[in-house]
Amino acid sequence: MDSVQNSRPEVVKRARVPVAHPLLAMMGMLIGGFVGMFSETSLNIALPQLMTRLNVSTATIQWLVTGYMLMVGVVLPLSSIITKWFTTRQVILFALVDFAIGAVISASAPGFGVLLLGRMIQGIATGLILPLMFTVAMQIFPPYKLGAAMGMVGLVIMFAPAVGPTLAGLVLGIASWRWIFWLFVPFLVIAFIFAVTSLANIAPVTRPKVDFLSIILSTLGFGSLVLGVSLASDHGWGSLPVIGSLIVGILILAWYTHRQLTMPKPILNLRAFAIPGFRIGASLVMINFGIILSAMYLLPMYIQRGLLIPVALTGIIMFPGGVMNAVVSAISGRLYDRVGAQGPARLGFIISMVGALMLALTSAHSVIGYVIMAHIILMIGAPLAMSPSQTHGLNALTGPIAADGSAIMNTLQQIVGAIATAIATSLLGIGQLAANNSGLHGAMAFVHGTHYGFYFTFILALVGFLLALRLPKSEAK
Repeated sequence: MDSVQNSRPEVVKRARVPVAHPLLAMMGMLIGGFVGMFSETSLNIALPQLMTRLNVSTATIQWLVTGYMLMVGVVLPLSSIITKWFTTRQVILFALVDFAIGAVISASAPGFGVLLLGRMIQGIATGLILPLMFTVAMQIFPPYKLGAAMGMVGLVIMFAPAVGPTLAGLVLGIASWRWIFWLFVPFLVIAFIFAVTSLANIAPVTRPKVDFLSIILSTLGFGSLVLGVSLASDHGWGSLPVIGSLIVGILILAWYTHRQLTMPKPILNLRAFAIPGFRIGASLVMINFGIILSAMYLLPMYIQRGLLIPVALTGIIMFPGGVMNAVVSAISGRLYDRVGAQGPARLGFIISMVGALMLALTSAHSVIGYVIMAHIILMIGAPLAMSPSQTHGLNALTGPIAADGSAIMNTLQQIVGAIATAIATSLLGIGQLAANNSGLHGAMAFVHGTHYGFYFTFILALVGFLLALRLPKSEAK
């Protein structure tokens, strides 16, 4: 009896998969995850320059953002089955090599099509690395260090998008847009070396049956939906290509949803949406991601093409808001432990509405300080609502289904982010056309177009606030 009692503290202190140096084992994934999240936001600031250099429209250039997020969203739900067919080392090493190849293709692209191909290849890598960062950290760190480990992973995910536009702006100020992608390569090489030398395999390779039909349906369904929304920028919402793509996407996703709900072992366990707490939490997370992505797509374009500010200065203007996003994200998770999700989520969406409305009231002559303040306010509100909503949703799940909650949220928020970006692009075009018809041209017309997009961001925040009213006053502990 004594020996059993004495062994229990050791069990508590040990990790599920002990490794000699957990931090070194994580380093390759942390660097890869940082590059992936950096890539998701850094290119936004280069889009106006890329439109000119590649001679493409706003509707076309936004595919560099939506295509990337679409691939992340397609790959994320497959991460679980992939890690059952291949070792952790194999998956991470493949992802890092894949990202480097995508970066080289993008950096040397002769035109838009090759650049988009490189971006989508990079999206595959990010979709593999992001979920494995959390999974590996849960396995190799002992319980008493798990909080710090998850905080480290979270900081990577928060900090990379915060500094992405600023660093990209500085690069564009002194060099070509191609150097944004060349910049990724040395970091990926370092990550590869860490993964080869230190990363351990954390799970057995069982190679279960793969439902290829679900994979095909997921890819075609989400892809058709994003394609339909994206085509609206050029063809209009009532055009045959747009309506056809949306109908095909909805029908395929309905088939995919039915298949996941009826399969004993679905790729994405959508039964989680039958639980009210998860349904509300996941919906709030998706809306919040739409707020952030639509605003972060429009804002650098407004600063450069509306205010006519150089790209390097654009990155500096966006830096305070990015830092505020990271700071509030780190704090908001702790608020949930003290007051639950209701208060932070409601307040966050109210603040987001204020920030979005301020951006919608800008002009071609707005003071830079006003734009910075509006961005900061938006970046206080959105992350204030994000973490409590996410925690509320995940805490509503218990038993085996709990493991699927994070995969569902990560997948759908990427898809919603891509759709929100495409809708913002469409509204930007509609606003510009309306301005041209009213006699406005150039920067004035572009600013008028961004107002349509920022009103969409405001509407998302309003919908989020109304949905947050359904959150309970106290959380079940």
